[in-house]
Amino acid sequence: MKSILNGLAALGLGLAAVTASNAAEYPIKKPVEQDWSFAGPFGTYDKGQLQRGFKIYREVCAACHSMNLVAFRNLEDLGYSEAQVRAIAAEYEVEDGPDDSGDMFMRAAKPSDRFPAPFANPQQAAASNNGAVPPDFSLIAKARAVERGFPTFVFDIFTQYAEAGPDYIHALLTGYEEDSHGHDVPEGTYYNPYFISSASLAMAPPLSEGMVTYDDGAPETVDQYARDVSAFLMWAAEPHMEARKSTGFVVMVFLLLFGGLMYLTKRKIWADVH
Repeated sequence: MKSILNGLAALGLGLAAVTASNAAEYPIKKPVEQDWSFAGPFGTYDKGQLQRGFKIYREVCAACHSMNLVAFRNLEDLGYSEAQVRAIAAEYEVEDGPDDSGDMFMRAAKPSDRFPAPFANPQQAAASNNGAVPPDFSLIAKARAVERGFPTFVFDIFTQYAEAGPDYIHALLTGYEEDSHGHDVPEGTYYNPYFISSASLAMAPPLSEGMVTYDDGAPETVDQYARDVSAFLMWAAEPHMEARKSTGFVVMVFLLLFGGLMYLTKRKIWADVH
């Protein structure tokens, strides 16, 4: 019995070691920290960049990826007018009902509706994408990040670094390349050393030079497309970031003043006590 238990323990340690090794193997390359307008304690969103990123999502990403938590009316935060938001929403159809006969029906979307999913269910999504279900993009910029490790994460506390998600998305979108090191790349998948789960993923390179036309003269390159859609997805995941940072700054100022007043009060009260 003791030998069996020892064998099971050894097997468990071996599996743990393999798991730890696999976990540490990916991503093969770590994302490079990018320069974002919304970085730092005083960062703000670039509305022009957000509008370009939204255009990338509409024309490229929306064919596979949903945004179930984002409503059309939220687009006013990007600088669109109410009339523009209504026009954008009207380009989509959503299911509604039931009607008086008890049947569901399709109608043009309204600003209060959320972005409709491109597939009816996960099974249909998987069947259309080589067996992989494309993730929802509503919170993807907060849900995907690569651990930066020690001692980097210590410095992140002081620099207020919170852009690991956009850094990862940008790296993934621009990181497709030929595998020259003999990694295990299953047929039908595409090698990407920045992918967080394995050496390859089912999504083909989604961006190419000049595939989306910008109206503001911004470069129509893969790098610019990736930056813009990463910023847009960060906004989708944290639309109230600017208000949060502004409130946080006011709170910090208040706490500093309050601490100073408390110190002076203490000195006044205990001034005659030796």
